[in-house]
Formats: sequence, structure tokens, C-alpha cells
Amino acid sequence: MQKTLCIHPDDDMLVALTDLASGEIVTWENESILVTTPVAAKHKLARRAFAKGELLRLYGVPVGRAMQDIRRGEAVTTENLEHYAADVEITQTQPYTWTPPDMSGWQGATFPGVVRADGRIGTANYWLIFPLVFCENRNVEHLRNALEQPLGYATNDLAAFTLSLLGEDMDAPAQAVTRPFPNVDGVRIITHAGGCGGTRADARSLCKILSAYADHPNVAGITVFSLGCQNAQIKMFKEELAKVNANFDKPCLIFEQQQWDSEEAMMKSVLQDTLKGIRAANEIKRTPVPLSALKIGVKCGGSDGFSGISANPTMGLVSDMVVAMGGASILAEFPELCGVEASLIERCENEDDKRRFLGMMRDFEAKAQAVGTSFAANPSPGNIRDGLITDAIKSAGAAKKGGTSPIVSVLDYGENAGKPGLSLLCTPGGDVESVTGIVASGANVVLFSTGLGTPTGNPIVPVLKIATNTKTATKLKDMIDFDCGPVVEGKPLPEVAEDLFKMVVATAGGEYRAKADRLQQYDFIFWKRDISL
Repeated sequence: MQKTLCIHPDDDMLVALTDLASGEIVTWENESILVTTPVAAKHKLARRAFAKGELLRLYGVPVGRAMQDIRRGEAVTTENLEHYAADVEITQTQPYTWTPPDMSGWQGATFPGVVRADGRIGTANYWLIFPLVFCENRNVEHLRNALEQPLGYATNDLAAFTLSLLGEDMDAPAQAVTRPFPNVDGVRIITHAGGCGGTRADARSLCKILSAYADHPNVAGITVFSLGCQNAQIKMFKEELAKVNANFDKPCLIFEQQQWDSEEAMMKSVLQDTLKGIRAANEIKRTPVPLSALKIGVKCGGSDGFSGISANPTMGLVSDMVVAMGGASILAEFPELCGVEASLIERCENEDDKRRFLGMMRDFEAKAQAVGTSFAANPSPGNIRDGLITDAIKSAGAAKKGGTSPIVSVLDYGENAGKPGLSLLCTPGGDVESVTGIVASGANVVLFSTGLGTPTGNPIVPVLKIATNTKTATKLKDMIDFDCGPVVEGKPLPEVAEDLFKMVVATAGGEYRAKADRLQQYDFIFWKRDISL
């Protein structure tokens, strides 16, 4: 087995594919290196000697500065390397050229999609319930509970396990519920901690994201709860909904509790009206649609030293495949693009997007510094433990998720990715905040790479978990949908990407159910940018 890997010919470090002991000799092509300190798998060893202050490269770009002299063959660690990202300016460059992957074998292919009245395509058909303020989370939960079991959407193996602990007969056949609305994929809810107590700007930001979810083609209709006195007023929500889609015509049921004398009476009315809406949504059936209807989001979390070698490049090639078929892809997580801005700017099709991207990056970093932190603090303890020791190392690998296609737009959080092609979306790196924003921008399938494992999902869009290594894929098989470990072991990247693309198409058509949905991982956290009052 090959023990090391050189990602780019210009790199100053090799990646350890397995634990390396001090004193052993490793080779890469015609190069032999004596390992001078133990190097854990996924970590890096110096390819040459470095003096204090020198820059080290990985993925072909500078990713750190030596804090002390580093010997050839020594492990590169947080003790001898600090984050470094070069300053970036917009300069005149040649137009970016791109050779799309060969998709001739997919020409004419379709998937069973959900076609809305305005022609937009969904990958599911959900009824969505959410509150405008956290005070109404309980009523949202009550309504979900009142609908899921009778409509055949609930799965609760833990409840059955509780009965077994109480001595109930677990051998008795389960009472299967026939779903009365087979064309409705489920009743999904959003709960959150916003809507009041923060600034008006945050209340409006929340309404903007909730409006984007309401308008998403995966949603057939919505039930909305309001208390009445909160910052996120019904009027504010309707204003944001009109901005998202001036022609919004889905069923929109809004109930304000302070207008009712009885919570019980309100909930019964809510239930009756929602059930009527779900019955109408059942009239919508999947029909064949072209692969150009795919709009994927790419995200990573619980990343490790193999993320930028296996899963992220695989997802990047799938992103290119989707774009080549006329679809769209969304690359988010701006803190994890620090250090690779120059290469992304070169790929932007227009000058305004170049300026907007660089401006957003600088503004984001300035706000981080204003509260005593920086992009350099982005790698988590788990990232560092598994080889991502600087933000630039993490970013250089994370950017691989975006493939190589031209960038057609740069978006702020909650803005819709309306163009075919690759868009950059400003989100934080946090898993749920980022996925929440990706879905708000219109993604109808999310690809999520992970080296360590993560339970992140979404209420209305399938989130496929892509493992960077076979060990994690095997250990967390109930959570992981796809294993990119074979890439590390030498399987050609295009073959692995082709298999992942097939899974994306099957997921979009409802023929494959994401593990996150099976585990009911329906997470939602909007990016709250202001303070609480």
C-alpha cells in the first residue's frame, strides 16, 4: 500500500495515508524521505527543510508559515505551522476556460420530479409547518405529532424499544398505517430560536429565510404560527414572501394565537385547514424531468485530512457534471474559502461578482475580528486532530467541492441561485447554518462530505452524507450514504464520481432515500448576524 500522497507537484508536504513511525523511509515516485518524527494518518510531513518564517504549500498554494525551523521528514503540526493566506487583489486576467466532463452517456436522461405551477422542479412534495417566533415552537410540534402518525409518516423505533423495556410483547406484528396521501412525501416542520428578542434586522432575516423555504419547489404549502406581539410580524413575513416571489400562489395558512380565546379551538382549526391543504397537495404527481432541473449544494463538515483528497474532489466532479447537464451547483462556507480567493476570482464570469466576492470575504473577516476572532480560528478540534491544522489547509481542500466550472454568480445568505452553473454563497462554516442557507438559495439535493461523521440534515431537501474514508463509512453506516474511501486507495476519481452522480439522480427522483431522512435529521438554524436585546 502507498503510504504517502503528494496532492500537487508544487507541494512542500506529503500526506500520510497511514501512521508513519520515526525512522522509516517513505517514497513518492523517485523521492525517498526519512521520517524523523511520528506522523499520524491524514497529517502531513515536510518534503524538505524549512527555516522559520518560510511559507509551506499544499494543493499548490501557500497554506501556512513555519513558526520554527522544520526538518525534512518531520511532522507538520500546530506547534510548528501557523495559518497563512495571501492578500488578494482583483487583477486583469485572461478569460477563464473550462472543459466540461463528457456527459454524452447521460443525454436525454430524466428523473421523476415534482413540477410546480410556475414550472420549477422539486425533488420532493412536502407540507411545511413553521413559527414566526420561538414562542410557537410547541404548537408546531403539536401539529406535527397530530399529523405524522395518522398519515403514516412517523417512524419511532425508540418508542418501540421503550415498550420492550416495559415488558410489552415485541413479537406482535406492527400495526402498519396505510398512507392516505401517497403523493405527499411528508409533513415537515421548522422550529427555531428567533423572531423576537433580537434586532429587527434579524427578525427580517429570519422572515427572508422562512419565505425562501415556503417558496422552495419541494414545498406544496405551508402552515404558519404567529404569537402576535413578536418582532417577526405576519406583515413582515408577507413582505419578504412577496420579495422572494411576487407571484407566490401556494396554500399559505397563517394563525395568530393572540387572536384566539382558546388554544384548543385554534389547534383544531389549524388541523382541519392543514389537512385540507395536504389533501390538495396529494393531487401533484411526479413526472419525468430533464437532469438540467438538478440544483445541488455542496457542503463539508466533520472534515478530516482526506476530505480534500477523496470526497471533496469527487463532489466537485459531480458539481461539474450537473453544470455540464445545464443544472446548478452552490458552493458555500466563505470562512473555508480563505486562502483560495485568487483561484475563485479567476473563475468568475463577470467583474461585479469578483468585486462582490472579495468584498464579502473582507467584510466577513472584519466582523470576525471585531469580536476577537478570525478565519484562522475556523478549524475545529476534530479538524485539527485529523490533519486540518490551519484554515488555509482546510480551505484549499474544501474548495475542491466546487469543481472547476465557471462561477456565474456570487450570492449573499438567502439569495436565490437563479442561474444555471456554479454560484458562490456567503454562509458561515457551521454545518446547519450553512445547509439552511444552501437550501434557502434553492438547492434541491445537498451533498455533504464528512471524515468524522455528522448527523446534519434538512427539513425539506435530502442531504446525502459522503464519507472521506471507508473506516467512517463502515462505522457509521446508518448515517453515511456514499463512501469515497476507494479514491484514497487508488480507484479512479471519475468512476467514483459517476457512481455518486447516479445516487444524486436516484435521490432527486425519490428512488433513494437519504440516510438523514431515515434518521429524521431535519435541522434548521438561520444565520443570526446581530446581537440579542
